[in-house]
Amino acid sequence: MNDQDKKKSVVILNRIMELELAGVVRYTHYSLMVYGYNRLPIVSWLKGNADESLAHAHKAGELVTLFGGHPSLKIGPLLETEKHDIGDILRESLDHENAALKAYNDLLKMSEGKSVLLEEYAREMIVSEEMHLDEVNKMLRKPGEIGRFAA
Repeated sequence: MNDQDKKKSVVILNRIMELELAGVVRYTHYSLMVYGYNRLPIVSWLKGNADESLAHAHKAGELVTLFGGHPSLKIGPLLETEKHDIGDILRESLDHENAALKAYNDLLKMSEGKSVLLEEYAREMIVSEEMHLDEVNKMLRKPGEIGRFAA
């Protein structure tokens, strides 16, 4: 991988790190805003997502330094909609996860044929993000509904 490609990788990895750190803040906030009968399992699930986002951010940051870059201190976009219905939270989560998925796909596209390490990392994270998106999609469906949730 040449120096130009390393610099491009660092830019994308920092964007990923920022998005994942935003996920930590977002999911932590959501976990505090859940009320009702199903609060406990939903809060647990949201806290798990916050922990996973932190692990993803850390992994991206490690790769930034591996390629000679400086990890960003920024946090990705945080949107406070003041909507705290579980459906609203899940729809916002879909938007956020789709942004992260796009960044991982950008990394895969940029690294193909240039770095097996980055390609495999990007693929692993794409699988993780797509599984998470499917989980949220299923949560948004009504019981017995087979088709995907249409945002």
